[in-house]
Amino acid sequence: MTSTSSDAPAFRGTDLGTLVLLAWSGEAPDGYDMPYLLAYSLGDAAGGPLVTAAAVHQLLALNGLPVGSEVIDGTTRPSLPVTLLVEAGQAVVNMPQLVAQADAPPEWLAAVARRGYAYLVFTTRAWPEGRPGMPVTPAALAAFAGADETLHAAAHLMLPARSLRG
Repeated sequence: MTSTSSDAPAFRGTDLGTLVLLAWSGEAPDGYDMPYLLAYSLGDAAGGPLVTAAAVHQLLALNGLPVGSEVIDGTTRPSLPVTLLVEAGQAVVNMPQLVAQADAPPEWLAAVARRGYAYLVFTTRAWPEGRPGMPVTPAALAAFAGADETLHAAAHLMLPARSLRG
């Protein structure tokens, strides 16, 4: 008898824990600001950071997003299941099983308006110190977002920015 069921566990959104989206900008090699988005879990699901890392990894895999150093250029892949909406000072990332939104600072909004896209780093690495509503110092953000452990455990995407106005 042949089984058609998968050995992979079903995706459970609750295993993501608290998912955070953070928007910031920084100077890129071309001399202009790059609008960045960082998506991460606090690691606070039942089972802790190992469970959240596995859930984020599964979410990314379900959407065809490889974890590692490859950058997916969404500006050339209209069928990409991840979208970015920029509206009313908010950055909203939408994908099957997930909608995440962040307040976008004015310099981020200016950078995304100039470039027409943002660079999303969606990491499986938990960052319990990056709680929503709590201030994140530039040094703490740089230490986490720039760490090899964060970057190698992430999907990297260039997402075209869309708005409700078209």
